[in-house]
Amino acid sequence: MKRRILRLLLTPLLALAMEIGYSTDVVAASSSDGKTPAETVLTVTADRPDALYHQGETVTFNISLLTNQQPVAEGAVEWTLTKDGVLPPLDHGTATVHDGKASITGTMSEPGFLHCEAKFKSDKGLLTAISAGGIDPTLIKPSLPVPDDFDAFWDAKKKELAAVPMNTKLTPVPPPANRSGVETFEFQADSIGNPVMGFYGRPIGAAPKSLPALLFVPGAGVRSANLDGVAGWAKNGNGMLVADINAHGIPNGQPGAFYGGLDGGELKDYRVRGRDSRDTYYFLGVHYRSLRALQFLMEQPEWDGKTLILIGGSQGGGLAFAAAALEPRVTYMIAFVPGLSDHSGFLAGRIAGWPKIVPKGADGQYDPKVTEAMRYFDTSNFATRIKIPAHVEVGFLDVICPPTCGYLAYNNLAGKKEIVNHVENGHDIGPQIWNDSKKLTLAHIAEQAKTP
Repeated sequence: MKRRILRLLLTPLLALAMEIGYSTDVVAASSSDGKTPAETVLTVTADRPDALYHQGETVTFNISLLTNQQPVAEGAVEWTLTKDGVLPPLDHGTATVHDGKASITGTMSEPGFLHCEAKFKSDKGLLTAISAGGIDPTLIKPSLPVPDDFDAFWDAKKKELAAVPMNTKLTPVPPPANRSGVETFEFQADSIGNPVMGFYGRPIGAAPKSLPALLFVPGAGVRSANLDGVAGWAKNGNGMLVADINAHGIPNGQPGAFYGGLDGGELKDYRVRGRDSRDTYYFLGVHYRSLRALQFLMEQPEWDGKTLILIGGSQGGGLAFAAAALEPRVTYMIAFVPGLSDHSGFLAGRIAGWPKIVPKGADGQYDPKVTEAMRYFDTSNFATRIKIPAHVEVGFLDVICPPTCGYLAYNNLAGKKEIVNHVENGHDIGPQIWNDSKKLTLAHIAEQAKTP
């Protein structure tokens, strides 16, 4: 099994930044022979391959410390155990490494994730490694209930959106040179606030009412929709209608400087804009645009009228949950490391999900107004309204969209569901997710084809 490793490479001018949010210092040095660069590796792994445990059960974290692939004879490793990465720690101490090995044990008496962080100081630098064990994660409960008027609020917003004509515009754009047999477009449809803008692709010559539809909802940041992805996916299986949107209703296919300027200017900190009220929060407009993109797909004459799929990761995972909850014609959802979940996790002593939106005031207390507003935008609350089949994946070492938040949303799903745990990954759970997505999507389409 692949091991999660943070390395201190004692060679010049090398710096590693891990997607899980940690980094290591790097110092130039040589081994005792003066020639071979030394490499010191610290790893921490849970003692079970699936890293799953029950409440009150002992979790053992195994430490390995090697230099040039040889066990370190003796050394001191500082360690900290936390619930979901939240301080103060549950326990901490120093483990003595003998012949390259040591172990740490801990328990948790409630559902969540037990995090172990280990640090080793050498005269050349500091190494840090982490691991985590899931403690009955399918029993994680909400920190706050769904608001009583949650459905009424969103029904009213959907009615407001329905009153806005779509005024759809399709502009042909050439597909990438390696994507034959498809035609691609930039599409735009009016919404409340900015329009939805994205790329759309379909097989050339598609017959009316013949194809399923798929929408990719975007991850965090300011960027263009993905034309190549749209063109490639449109040819999967027997063909499909595919749309990919940007979150902000901005033009696609522009130079990087265009998006960089917006990211550092007009759209800087969009994640927290308007958070004091459920009626002004920025993601209200983002959800409108997701719904409009689905409506765009459903108005295409080639749509088969029965298969509508959502795929998203991180921010897009949260958007997929919201769109699946708000559009009853969606038939399947795939969400990777979903964000926008458990905004009020701090009330249960948990780390909140991305973007950790509720601020603390001067008194050190979390803002109650923002806490209340965010209940209407919490992925875990949208999940309670989703009855379709759903596939979710989480990274146990994710500090951006923590697995606690992903599991909470998963637990609240009301339909057929499955979850995949990436025990040794952080927020980047690997490129295999796209092959997995393709297989899952085609399997759902095949299942849908069996129904009239």
